[in-house]
Amino acid sequence: MDQTGNYFLKFDTGAATHVGKIRKVNEDSFLVKPEVGLWAVADGVGGHEAGQMASQAVAHSLATVGPAVSLEDQLARFQERVLRANDRIREISDERGGVLMGTTIAALLIYGWRFICAWAGDSRVYLIRNDQIVQVSRDHSEVQELLDQGLIGPEEAKSWPRRNVITRAIGIFEDLDVETREGEVEPGDVFLICSDGLTGHVPDHDILSAVGFQRSQDVCDDLIATTLDRGATDNVSIVVVRCHRAERTNFIPGHAAGESKVAS
Repeated sequence: MDQTGNYFLKFDTGAATHVGKIRKVNEDSFLVKPEVGLWAVADGVGGHEAGQMASQAVAHSLATVGPAVSLEDQLARFQERVLRANDRIREISDERGGVLMGTTIAALLIYGWRFICAWAGDSRVYLIRNDQIVQVSRDHSEVQELLDQGLIGPEEAKSWPRRNVITRAIGIFEDLDVETREGEVEPGDVFLICSDGLTGHVPDHDILSAVGFQRSQDVCDDLIATTLDRGATDNVSIVVVRCHRAERTNFIPGHAAGESKVAS
């Protein structure tokens, strides 16, 4: 709501996922719940479909989140569902003989004019505002740690042999470690959530160019097509949320009517 209290947010949401050109199984999942202000992408880790099961466990658990009464309540509901998924993934791993399985998570929560991004792993959340793109999340990865320590440079990081090694994930460890960042939403903001199957082929400036003034679903479809044109060596998933001012006063703050989607 703005200072006059006259309007709320409404959302134009798009989502798409693709197995890519190399992998045989799509281990990504995504969740779209605009009616409760929640969107997420999960990128599974583990062979023999274990990663797919892990990402689906997170998406299906988050799908049970209902309307909140505040952003803090919304975050608590999110964290409880992720913790529940973490426990379930570990149970499945034990049932399958201790097979390594886990998943990244990158999520956007919006209530009123505030947002929280929550993530573990190298799936990302971007904010496009005033024709500029900012990576809101920070990769939990080995290569990011090397960059932070100044041991390698950005160009070297692009071809680093262990660039896909993540340092946090859901389901790998008993203790959950999800990082969050909070901010305020402005009318016209666009959030893009994606797995590393996109960012491995499409740099930030190309993502910014694709967003433009297109419908969110068109942005997702165009970026999937670009990734495929460039080899698509991994699964790729994208969720785009364009935030608009809603003049009607019967909107629940931070929420909008829309179709929920859970997909992998």
